[in-house]
Amino acid sequence: MISTRSSLYFAATVVLLGGTLLASRLTDQRRPEPLAQPLSTISRNIGEWTGTDTPPLDERTLQVLRPTSYLDRVYRRGADQLFFFVAYYSEQRAGENMHSPKNCLPGSGWEIWDYGSASVPVGNGKVEVNRYSVQNDGRRLVTLYWYQSRERIVASEYLGKVLLVHDALLRGNTAGSIVRITVPDTPRALDDGIRFASSAIGEMQRCLGPIKQ
Repeated sequence: MISTRSSLYFAATVVLLGGTLLASRLTDQRRPEPLAQPLSTISRNIGEWTGTDTPPLDERTLQVLRPTSYLDRVYRRGADQLFFFVAYYSEQRAGENMHSPKNCLPGSGWEIWDYGSASVPVGNGKVEVNRYSVQNDGRRLVTLYWYQSRERIVASEYLGKVLLVHDALLRGNTAGSIVRITVPDTPRALDDGIRFASSAIGEMQRCLGPIKQ
């Protein structure tokens, strides 16, 4: 005889599988979302920083990332450097992930020795972004990163996956970007990164386009 608890587990499994199948079918019908402005229009002068493009990514890296568009720059302020990277995807499939620095950095030989979040001023409020401190062969870096779409900014990869399915189901739109700022770990590194991120978020919103009502 099947217990009530077993019946509930079975029903929940059926609902979960059905929802996953529906999300998968709808994300297959997703609509690519072009950028309102190219990423190359992001200002080369942000605060006290002046940016220059780095050499293009090699083909192997591009095959791994598979972005629709990307921007890779180094910004300088005197002897200081700040690295700014954006990968934009006009459409994503449920189950496919942007490559998170928390996975890519250890895979590249960097050890994560501290992590948390940082609050970045945006307009009249603040948004939370990821903060990772990494080291490799005596070199230390501070990395800030977040996921940004036209509608929102998200730090959590897990929440990002949930919202990806939500957008696919309700909008047929799964476009988004990952934005990363990396600075050498100095006493002012985090403050520099946060101030730069505050401006970068606005620059990204201009490229993504206004929020649709």
